[in-house]
Amino acid sequence: MDAQSAVDLAREALTTALVVGAPVLLVGVVVGLLIGLLQALTQVQDQTVSFVPKIVTMALTLVICLPWLIQRMVAYSEDLITNIPRLILGG
Repeated sequence: MDAQSAVDLAREALTTALVVGAPVLLVGVVVGLLIGLLQALTQVQDQTVSFVPKIVTMALTLVICLPWLIQRMVAYSEDLITNIPRLILGG
């Protein structure tokens, strides 16, 4: 395995991790921003007011996106496993 192959593997792994994690994280950020704005407007500063809606919406997003996320992870794993001989032999 040469250096370029290692860099390509790391790049692909990071890209897959970002794509798989992005939907849940983006929903958490958006809901946190909206709840924070609502708390600032109403001056209600309770921690559970922001925590519970974020957890619920992130869990719902995970349930909705789970088939697509699993498909992406399986495709990455299949690609990685099928290319092991090529990566080891450098061909």
